[in-house]
Amino acid sequence: MSTLSNTVSAPRVPVLADLFANSWVKNAALVFGGALFMALFQQISIPVPPSPVPITGGTLAVMLIGSALGSKRGASAIFLYLMLGLFLPVYSEGREGLDVLVNSASSGYFLGYLVAAYAAGRLAERGEDRKFLTAFASFIFAQLIVFGFGIPFLKVHMDYDWSTAIHYGFTVFIIGGLVKAAIGGVLMPAAWKLAEKTR
Repeated sequence: MSTLSNTVSAPRVPVLADLFANSWVKNAALVFGGALFMALFQQISIPVPPSPVPITGGTLAVMLIGSALGSKRGASAIFLYLMLGLFLPVYSEGREGLDVLVNSASSGYFLGYLVAAYAAGRLAERGEDRKFLTAFASFIFAQLIVFGFGIPFLKVHMDYDWSTAIHYGFTVFIIGGLVKAAIGGVLMPAAWKLAEKTR
């Protein structure tokens, strides 16, 4: 079974989007569709007071987008989503604008989304999304990237000490993150089986 440690040297394998994207028009449509998918899932928002950061469907969407589209298209879809949010209310809780993107408790998580989508895509390009265990591990890794960017930004923005920032920016999301990773771990292999049957 492949592991995260040997993905760097492994050859690239097709991701789901490669089965359909045979022109720049289709690639563009997939990126745009990924951005819309992200916008939709970000509206699934559950406040977890006193944390200023809500639980959203965004991290699940990031993992699925990155895995399905691959590293470059996945990161492009998240970048497009972030740019759309400058003018449209597509951020969590219907927020929009530059201030939300660069000067809010969620700012670090937004940056983490971009990097995590690329990472999830890279792992999918090594075939890690085709079995439950490796997909589950990949999605946990991608979420850790999101938290890795989110926590420092949260600490600075809210003037928290490190223990408070880690608690409100990570600890309260652990169970939800495991559930999201499990959902992704089921959905991606299932999508591959369906794609192989319909080819």
